[in-house]
Amino acid sequence: MSEEVKPRRRYNSAIRQEQAGETRARILEAARRLFLDRGYVATSIEAIAREAGVAGQTVYAAYGNKRTVLARLMDVSLGGDDQPVGVLERREPQRMRNEPDQRAQLHMMAHGIREIMERAGPIFDVMRSAGTAEPEVAALYGRIQDERRRNMARVVGWVAENGPLRDGLSMDDAADIMWTLTSADVHRLLTADCGWPEVRYERWLGDTLIASMLP
Repeated sequence: MSEEVKPRRRYNSAIRQEQAGETRARILEAARRLFLDRGYVATSIEAIAREAGVAGQTVYAAYGNKRTVLARLMDVSLGGDDQPVGVLERREPQRMRNEPDQRAQLHMMAHGIREIMERAGPIFDVMRSAGTAEPEVAALYGRIQDERRRNMARVVGWVAENGPLRDGLSMDDAADIMWTLTSADVHRLLTADCGWPEVRYERWLGDTLIASMLP
């Protein structure tokens, strides 16, 4: 009889894990809507719970506090899903890494950044605004920007493996340029403030990265 019970327990456990994952995703989507509509400071855990259709304790059990909800929302927005895989370790960045043509690499970079900013750009704005009221969020925002700068340095290294950079441009300066051009601030200025379509932003970003970094 014990052999019949074990598979059933494994099955029930899988169902519970799937349900828990769906609940966490629902909480994050509720938080996204509220953060964008009301702002981070004005959104409570209880409001997120109501929007997600769960108990407040469920939100606390899943994420602990509102700051962790925001951090996890940023992770998912950057990566596109909730898998524990770094941004640069995902399939599209690795395709870019393996592309032998520098210009093609930078156009692929621009396409990937466009997709990321469509998801994460508004969350960067939420986090930056929230940081003016909560030092812990400001510190989180700073750590994310530091990680983004390190990632840009890695990407510059991938490009430099396929040929020289522009004459006189150091690897560090190239990483600074890429970090700046691919920022949420630049994306917001061009798409939201200037009204550029996303496709125009992507084309501009690719062309500008090439002009700024390559001979």
